[in-house]
Amino acid sequence: MSAHGDVDLGHTVAGWTGTALGLLGLCVTGLAVITVSPPLALAGAGIVAAAAAVTWALHLLGWGKPSGPRPREEWSWKVRDRAVRHGHPDCLGCRMAGRRPMAAAAPEPAALPHPATAPEVVAAR
Repeated sequence: MSAHGDVDLGHTVAGWTGTALGLLGLCVTGLAVITVSPPLALAGAGIVAAAAAVTWALHLLGWGKPSGPRPREEWSWKVRDRAVRHGHPDCLGCRMAGRRPMAAAAPEPAALPHPATAPEVVAAR
């Protein structure tokens, strides 16, 4: 049993890759502050932006995870998410990519008779 209990912490390829690239970008930006180098600062900012883009792309390729808990057999970081093709509910990344899950079709309201042809109206005339 881990220190966090029996929970899915969501360790995924997308998460680890994005974190590593983001950390690298922040280190480069920190080095730019120490050396007072604007080109190095721009490079660091570019790496941080690339980290966001790479993480998003990996999520859309199925190497991320949807919000909420997953079944135990999907806890491994090596398991690919096959449901991402149709989009995850409440997922900003999927919405930005134009992937919206199909909502359950709402039942159509029952057709109401036209007020002029209702039996009560006809009888009242």
